[in-house]
Amino acid sequence: MLTYADALAVLLKEAHPLDAERVGLSVAMGRILAQPVSSPLSLPSFDNSAMDGYAIRGGEGHIPSGSMYMVGGMQAAGDGTTAYPGADACEIATGARLPDGFDTVIPVERCERDGERVRVVQDEKRGQNIRRAGGDIRHGDAALPAGRRIDAAAVMLLAALGVEAIEVMCRPRVAIINTGSELHASGPLPEGGIHDSNGPFLAAALASWGADLLMRHRVPDTGDAFGKAVDEARRAGADLIVTTGAVSAGRFDFVPSALTAMGARELFHKVAIRPGKPLLAVRFEGGPLVLGLPGNPIAVAVGHRFFVAPVLRGMAGLAPETPRRVRLVEGYDVRPGLQHFALGRVEADREGREVAHVQRNQAAYRILPFTQANAWLTANDAFGEVVDAWPLDPVLAP
Repeated sequence: MLTYADALAVLLKEAHPLDAERVGLSVAMGRILAQPVSSPLSLPSFDNSAMDGYAIRGGEGHIPSGSMYMVGGMQAAGDGTTAYPGADACEIATGARLPDGFDTVIPVERCERDGERVRVVQDEKRGQNIRRAGGDIRHGDAALPAGRRIDAAAVMLLAALGVEAIEVMCRPRVAIINTGSELHASGPLPEGGIHDSNGPFLAAALASWGADLLMRHRVPDTGDAFGKAVDEARRAGADLIVTTGAVSAGRFDFVPSALTAMGARELFHKVAIRPGKPLLAVRFEGGPLVLGLPGNPIAVAVGHRFFVAPVLRGMAGLAPETPRRVRLVEGYDVRPGLQHFALGRVEADREGREVAHVQRNQAAYRILPFTQANAWLTANDAFGEVVDAWPLDPVLAP
């Protein structure tokens, strides 16, 4: 059997970056930037007032209490440049462009207005309360790097810069095939039946990547039904097919032989990990990569987190994730010779230091501990004093 590191290396060689496409900002949420974005203008684009008050004409030194100024008019947000000849002050609104020749804004609550004149009621600092042009970002500066996932903050910045469209990585086209004659949707179950949880889980997990889910089929334990589903996914142009179940060595574990009979090239079958050892990877020449995950739900969760997600990162042109090292509070006995993936919680101890706890009573078939964890803890051979900790969900940032 391959080690986890070797199996992942084989997969990442097959996870070629997808093409890029140009999309409008209104539909870019969740997409991965294919090219860096440079700022087409400065933000702010002009010196403007940080608050409502009075703009004062430029001068030297501080502004002493009692200073009086002639008010020339009102500068509102959206007004163009105004010189206000003959005046040394003007009323100004938050965000309004600072008039030519003015260099300070005094808050309205620290001023007393008397007709066309205004008096300063306390000492003020020259140059205060001005948002300078380029104070946020300057023209030509890097705004967002390639590989950045577009979130609401990125949308805000791009919109402020007037960017209407961006280059993003194409969405990976994924098909899900869940095998098992015992699987059923919600509703009354027949004797011996179980509800399908792997399909909905994978669909939800892939949605967080913005994957284009081409199809999700539940098929009985027959090679013909499975083969038809695979053929449909290939015709639909899938980049990746994820299957669950029927990859071990039992009578009904037909997936490896079915894929081989269809012309797929085996990359590996079985990895020295727990849970999820029977995992299968094959490639169709000129077609999709196929990852066959075991059927137990936590084995599927491990397969998605530590095999599917790295493949999707590779297709998005992102470098592999790296874990953080965390001290393990108590020991955890595992079978030697395997890479182990355990559900856990990473929390702060009494001294505020980050520590990890392994979730108790976990097993490949138990889903409840998955809902109570906030991290994956991994170790090779044994869990020592320090372990690798990974976010429960894949990280989409570079």
